[in-house]
Amino acid sequence: MTIASGPPSQGGTGGAAWADRYATEDPALTAARARVTALGGPPPVEPAVGATLAVLAAGSSARAVVSIGSGGGVAGLWLLRGMRSDGVLTVLDTDPEQLRAARRALADAGVPPGRTRMIFGTPAEVLPRLSPGAYDLVVCAGPPADYAGHLAAVVGLVRPGGTLACHGLLAGDRIGDRAARDPQTVAWRELARTVREDEALTSAVLPVGAGLLVAARRA
Repeated sequence: MTIASGPPSQGGTGGAAWADRYATEDPALTAARARVTALGGPPPVEPAVGATLAVLAAGSSARAVVSIGSGGGVAGLWLLRGMRSDGVLTVLDTDPEQLRAARRALADAGVPPGRTRMIFGTPAEVLPRLSPGAYDLVVCAGPPADYAGHLAAVVGLVRPGGTLACHGLLAGDRIGDRAARDPQTVAWRELARTVREDEALTSAVLPVGAGLLVAARRA
């Protein structure tokens, strides 16, 4: 394995930069990160966040995982590191370029085709086709506007004892700024409040990378 070139923060000396350097990325992940960065869309999960997702998957011996937002395959490769060897990762995305990048990243990494399902479509189109309560881990890797309106359906995919993880709520340190009223920050605040107030969930915010909102569904 090699240390990832990763996001710009890796050049720093703070704790966040060190956490990213601690998470090692192999050449397939490094190439996937460079490819998705070149596309100019939403940034992929940082190495420290990817490693956290792998730990969540491994800790639950995850066999069935959903990623809403492909992130060019970066999140998916990290998730597959932690999943069981017979696990299946379902990825959905509304951006065909991101989905193509994810397919290439998984193929380049030698992931068998039977271990992934790649679905093009919106949450409104795709979520009703997925089995409620059948997934060990559901990861929301895209902007909150892509799925916040379907949060009940997203949470409904998680099995009792399973985990929901949403990436990006601390990006730009805007969520704690009361003057910040842009649509994405407002969406994050509402989503975080809804998750925290859901009595079926136990939640926390992990200050890794751009922030990870995690919630376990009570058994």
